[in-house]
Amino acid sequence: MMTKEDFPKYERICKENDIQLLFDKGEGVSVYPYRVIFLFRHDESRPLTVRLLVSVSKKRFHHAFKRNRVKRLMRESWRCNKAPLYEICQRDNISLDVALVYTATVIHSYEEMLAKTKKAVKEIAKNYEKHNKTAR
Repeated sequence: MMTKEDFPKYERICKENDIQLLFDKGEGVSVYPYRVIFLFRHDESRPLTVRLLVSVSKKRFHHAFKRNRVKRLMRESWRCNKAPLYEICQRDNISLDVALVYTATVIHSYEEMLAKTKKAVKEIAKNYEKHNKTAR
């Protein structure tokens, strides 16, 4: 049985079309050390889910082992903090795609990333609530 703290394959954005759509139509906010791009979708054909794309630039981290370390930390901090977004998606019958782009030039500690990811999740939820109120 899956819990909200799992991070299965279907919660990852892999298809090129989905990535392009996210970056073209999504909204963005900066929560250092992340650039967060998100897109809420009212698609009946898709299951209610929160999907994630993690990106770390080669320009900032030349060595793959450093990029991989940052991505592991980002995915783990996301896994622990995504529950509020799931609640919004289930309540309003929508799906959410999120891209976390790491913009810092140093590797932050897990505790810092956990706190910043929590802040990013709150920003996404706040933005959704703000847009949801104006749409009504």
